[in-house]
Amino acid sequence: MNSRRDKLNDYIRLNVVALCFGISVLMATTSSAQPTSAHEPSGQQQKAKLEQIAQYLNLTPQQKDKILPILADEAPKVRAIKEDPSLSRMQRAQRIKALHQQNDPQMKAILSPEQYQKLQAMRHKSISDALH
Repeated sequence: MNSRRDKLNDYIRLNVVALCFGISVLMATTSSAQPTSAHEPSGQQQKAKLEQIAQYLNLTPQQKDKILPILADEAPKVRAIKEDPSLSRMQRAQRIKALHQQNDPQMKAILSPEQYQKLQAMRHKSISDALH
């Protein structure tokens, strides 16, 4: 009788542990799935990031006036693609690449070959980040 009771207690403990584990996994996944607005940088953060890009590309004031609005328009679209849970990693990379290609003719016309090369390297990193 004692052996039966021990087996029953072990069974109950195992179920309780499994239930607790399942609840903790469920809570972890739902808490990390916050709305995308929580991940959006503030206007000030986005402006600072755009300034960093302008500095990295060594843009002239005239180039900044033309390039920064394009990048500012592109950034939330890239972020939305990266945060879309319905897309596979490959789909994310393909969509980001397609978005970059849409703006490429404008960028190429404004930037020097060296600046364009740096921009391409940045974009390549953005695509590879989407794959991870």
